[in-house]
Amino acid sequence: MAATALFVWEGTDKQGRRAKGEINSTNPAIAKAELRKQGINATRVRRKSQGFSLGGGGSIKPGDIALFTRQMATMMRAGVPLVQSFEIVADGVDKPKLRELVLAIRSDVAAGNTFSSALRKHPVHFDDLFCNLVDAGEQSGSLETMLDRIASYKEKTETLKNKVRKAMTYPAAVVAVAIIVSGILLIKVVPQFQTVFSGFGAELPAFTLFVIHISELVQAYWWVFLLAIGGAISGFIVARRRSKPLRDGIDRLILRMPIVGNIVEKSAIARFARTLSTTFAAGVPLVDALNSVAGATGNSVFVNAVYKVRDDVSTGQQLNFSMRSTGVFPNMVIQMVAIGEESGALDAMLDKSATYYEEQVDNAVDNLTALMEPMIMSVLGVLIGGLIIAMYLPIFQLGRVVGGSH
Repeated sequence: MAATALFVWEGTDKQGRRAKGEINSTNPAIAKAELRKQGINATRVRRKSQGFSLGGGGSIKPGDIALFTRQMATMMRAGVPLVQSFEIVADGVDKPKLRELVLAIRSDVAAGNTFSSALRKHPVHFDDLFCNLVDAGEQSGSLETMLDRIASYKEKTETLKNKVRKAMTYPAAVVAVAIIVSGILLIKVVPQFQTVFSGFGAELPAFTLFVIHISELVQAYWWVFLLAIGGAISGFIVARRRSKPLRDGIDRLILRMPIVGNIVEKSAIARFARTLSTTFAAGVPLVDALNSVAGATGNSVFVNAVYKVRDDVSTGQQLNFSMRSTGVFPNMVIQMVAIGEESGALDAMLDKSATYYEEQVDNAVDNLTALMEPMIMSVLGVLIGGLIIAMYLPIFQLGRVVGGSH
């Protein structure tokens, strides 16, 4: 199917008055034909240039899919037909790629395909879990309820991911800035001081000489350092992508790290509980639901644990017993699952567990940020302050010598 695009048209309406607007179509000729059916004589049709708009271009992100799902749920709950819902949502989309995706799905559904089968043609943006839940909604005749449930799930999952991402990127970004500033000082500022010091004719302090030697090394081999850092990062990314044992080892190491490991662990438990609650409430059989849950946890330790739970449950074992045998899940979650199984309200108990651990992650990230700020300021002070002190030490010494001579 040809991709649709947004075209700008100018022409006259049925009364002969000048008119202009926008239309989604595959090419200008088809756009003119569609306009003619609406009683508009289009004299000019051209593809709309997207220009530059903040957040308007780029790739489709998970947050965009969450917003799309929420809008579709709202439209269908209001009684708007499915195909028309796609059109309304597409009209309000800023990102060209997202608009094309929505219109492509609309065309598939309008051609007689089911919503879930149309989504399965775009696996990059809609995973098996998403498609299976939509399929379950279509089969049960409660698509609008299911879309609302999926939208809530996606929104909460993305919020949780953003919290964890914030915890990881904030210190790394500050350290990177500190390294860049230190590099500028070593390459540009220290040589200026070195030129001044050469006229002193006195022996420089050991700390100053140490910084000057580092500056000379960085000036001579800065490109080697950049290549080494870039190569190490690229090599690590490629190796991690290709090697499952390496990924598993890194995931285990992250869970053992102080503070950060606690955040990642609680995040994985929250995603496990949230995903299993959503799928189970949608009527997906428990064993099938656990298949989808494993990939949503985001850590190989929990992925392996969930697969073990799935195998145990498929042989008739209770979910809480199989979870306890993995040694990965905390007692609180296991007890909540046991209560849910006994009372027949497993999805509600899992939802409460997910909410609890999401709040725990939220608090842990806020505490980490508050803890990291003074530590980061200390690192910046030692790095940059140390370089400045090293450069001013000879000047202080010269001042004392001159003052002592008087």
